[in-house]
Amino acid sequence: MTTVFIISAPSGSGKSTLVSQLMRQVAGLRFSVSYTTRPPRGQERDGQDYYFIKREEFEARAAKGEFLEYAEVFGNYYGTHQSELERAKAQGLDLVLDIDVQGARQLKKKIPAAVSIFILAPSRQILEQRLRARSQDSEAVIQRRLHDAAEEIRNYSQYDYVLVNREVESSVDTLVSIVKATRSRRDRMEEQIRPILETFTNA
Repeated sequence: MTTVFIISAPSGSGKSTLVSQLMRQVAGLRFSVSYTTRPPRGQERDGQDYYFIKREEFEARAAKGEFLEYAEVFGNYYGTHQSELERAKAQGLDLVLDIDVQGARQLKKKIPAAVSIFILAPSRQILEQRLRARSQDSEAVIQRRLHDAAEEIRNYSQYDYVLVNREVESSVDTLVSIVKATRSRRDRMEEQIRPILETFTNA
């Protein structure tokens, strides 16, 4: 049984670092690589960080219903292709998605059992510090990201879990615990429980 983990956060909240550590520390996870129409940044590689495609191709795929979810963010499309979930199921892995609030809302409608986790910085001031420390964005972009963060945070109640990223190590521990606890739920354990019960009924 494949569980889908949705992880969302305002830009600068430290989501990428936490997800990276989660993937290293927990076996049996597959990271979903999104499609996007934006150009690669820095050392980003096609097929590893994103699948980079033209806007026309993205819109054609969306029209065919190929995406589990997609959204337009800052003028570019981002989306999760159905094949990502199909591969995870074929490999017997759980799927981790790093997607925004819009995409999370769409995915939850299609897969209600998906586990959603919202990550945020302890305060606006700390979020701004983190955004500036990255030295990636112009002042206008930073201000837009802060404005959008406020809108995203207001949607926190739509998520199953909320994680305040005050310190990386403890936040990673919390994220790992959420994944492990989900895997111990009764519905996930049914196949393992039945053989144990049989050893009692046959005694």
